[in-house]
Amino acid sequence: MPMNKPQSWEARADEYSLYGFTDLPSVHQRGAVVLTHGEGPYVIDTNGRRYLDANSGLWNMVAGFDHKGLAEAAKAQYDRFPGYHAFFGRMSDQTVMLSEKLVEVSPFERGRVFYTNSGSEANDSMVKMLWFLHASEGKPEKRKILTRWNAYHGVTTVSASMTGKPYNSVFGLPLPGFIHLTCPHYWRFAEEGETKEQFTQRLARELDETIEREGPDTIAGFFAEPVMGAGGVIPPSEGYFQAIMPILRKHGIPMISDEVICGFGRTGNTWGCQTYDYMPDAIISSKNLTAGLFPMGAIILGPELADRVQAAVEKIEEFPHGFTASGHPVGCAIALKAIDVVMNEGLAQNVRDLAPKMEAGLRAIMERSDHIGELRGIGFMWALEAVKDKATKQPFDGSLSVSERIANTCTDLGLICRPLGQSIVLCPPFILTEAQMDEMLEKLEQALVKVFAEVA
Repeated sequence: MPMNKPQSWEARADEYSLYGFTDLPSVHQRGAVVLTHGEGPYVIDTNGRRYLDANSGLWNMVAGFDHKGLAEAAKAQYDRFPGYHAFFGRMSDQTVMLSEKLVEVSPFERGRVFYTNSGSEANDSMVKMLWFLHASEGKPEKRKILTRWNAYHGVTTVSASMTGKPYNSVFGLPLPGFIHLTCPHYWRFAEEGETKEQFTQRLARELDETIEREGPDTIAGFFAEPVMGAGGVIPPSEGYFQAIMPILRKHGIPMISDEVICGFGRTGNTWGCQTYDYMPDAIISSKNLTAGLFPMGAIILGPELADRVQAAVEKIEEFPHGFTASGHPVGCAIALKAIDVVMNEGLAQNVRDLAPKMEAGLRAIMERSDHIGELRGIGFMWALEAVKDKATKQPFDGSLSVSERIANTCTDLGLICRPLGQSIVLCPPFILTEAQMDEMLEKLEQALVKVFAEVA
């Protein structure tokens, strides 16, 4: 034990914590924000300051930070049956009921569910499942995984290899066999004079040519978020999924919809694949699945993959994969309640009702600013892209840390939002009221005006 233990919460956090995904210059200058509790969409720190959390924690606290029904569901299950696994043909009744519910609310007519502890683990497990399946069917060479640049699929070694982010190079990733296609961000990556339709068709051709070049019999699956979340809230280009799905079907490549962020209401529908009108072979769920109250991920297999995986399992009489807390009874009880809260207590409807107001408010901010080049998003997930010059889309010099400055200024004003690249991301809880949305927009614009006056 150190002789002179730091006294403040901020100093104690700095002394003993290894921060993940944190801008260290900001923390060194400002100190960490140490939180004690939450009220609705607000969180309160150790100094009693309140912040409207327009990031929903990490996309996931969609019912806010003090929903009594969710807490009561957790307490009741802890009293009744506080923990178990899903190995050896034994699992809790809550696990069975959640699997039934997930298939029921999925776009699939039937299916099977496999549980993990996070979205990262669910994507990782899905890759192993595909490798296992293809090997069982006599095609062990089908191991390559297709994703897109700027996609985010997690932080395990496999899911980080799927993630198309340059920061993973510090870990020596991606592993061989993980192939990243063009990010479907028309505003940033369209060629000069290229229409939205031409851009989409170019990306479809790239997919087809990549599959032909690599060999369809070497590709295990294609993973895509309906809207790229941690890439900076990037919706697909117009007609994107309608262009790529026939190509994947032609080559017999499973399409996995990573709905860790989009699933359960964030885009305005239960699933992002419904918003963008495509039918995947499997869905990855996490975050909103438990409204952030329990670490859980789920793979929902559609009918064809469910049958094929089950046949592969029957061959060797088990699926040799799982986690100690897979299908945890408390997590499943919370998830059952969270699904009910989102779908039946008006939260999903509130997203649909207030999304136009959020878009209009952000669009007005963009139009009043000389340094917001793009507004993009859907439902309750939006991003504003900061630029030095609107006409040329020239970004600010990276040394200025513009988005980090905006986020820090927002924090000073009592608003939490997220910097991503040169974008500011807002993904508020589904319980947000009109008055709270006005507060969010007003504080955001104050921060933008202040920072742009300093750096422009």
